[in-house]
Order: sequence, then C-alpha cells, then structure tokens
Amino acid sequence: MKHRVVGRRLDRTTEHRTAMLKNMVTSLIRHERIVTTTPKAKELKRFADKVITLAKKGSPHARRQAYRVVRDAEVLSKLFETIGPRFEKRPGGYTRLVRLGHRAGDNAELSVIELVERTEVAAETPAGEASATSDDKPAKKTAAKKAPGEKQEKPAKKTKKSE
Repeated sequence: MKHRVVGRRLDRTTEHRTAMLKNMVTSLIRHERIVTTTPKAKELKRFADKVITLAKKGSPHARRQAYRVVRDAEVLSKLFETIGPRFEKRPGGYTRLVRLGHRAGDNAELSVIELVERTEVAAETPAGEASATSDDKPAKKTAAKKAPGEKQEKPAKKTKKSE
C-alpha cells in the first residue's frame, strides 16, 4: 500500500528523477513555459511552487535553499529579482497545467506547464522578437532583391561561372 508516500517515481532512479526535476524547474523559470508529459508536469508543479515561495521571501537563506534546486546563477537571479516580486501578493498556485493531447510517437499525454502571471515581455520575447526580426530582415532583403533587378541576375552569373 502507498500510505503517506508522496510523489511519482516516473520510472526512473531517485538520482535521475531529482536531477531531471531540478533541470525542468530551471527551464521553467528561464522560459516561463515548457512542454512535457503530464505526469512530469504534475511533479514539476510541486517543485516549482516551492522554489517560487522561497523567491517571495527573498532572504539570503531562501536564496541558498533555492540554489539547491536551481543551480544556474542567471536563472536564480531572475527568480529572485523578477518572478518572486511578481507573485508576492499571490498565496499559491503559481503554475498552470494545460493538457495538449497525445504525442505521435508513443501516445504519451503532453501538457504545457507555465507560470500563471507571465509578463508580456516574457510572453512575447521568444515569439515576438523572432517574428519581428525575421519579418524585418526578409522585408529588407526582399525589398533589396525586388528593387534592383541586378541582384537577381547576379546569382545567374554565379551559376554560369560555376558551370
């Protein structure tokens, strides 16, 4: 019987499981949203909520305790400087779990786990910057290619030289 036994084994050894969850917490804090299987996401939620609660305290001892889980100094500073103050008035429930469906290869159930109060900058940075820069650069390139007709002829000359 599993009386008073907390947590899932996730078909891994203890060392592998703890290392995996620590890495996933670090990734979640860095990106504020990750896609993983549902059982892993449910376990990750426990770890992430504990670390964010430590970040809300903001004391040096809390930082040392959080450093046990989040071993990246850059992510740890983000946790204590931006994420902790963001959730200061929230009593708990810092993460959201959204089920996506099943993975094609092994039919595992996938979920997105994300921070509840994501900043607009963090929400738009990966997609927004990439799309803005990718939209700007091709627009300049296509405008440069379309305006002077010589640039379209140059690749043809290069192919003639290579032949």
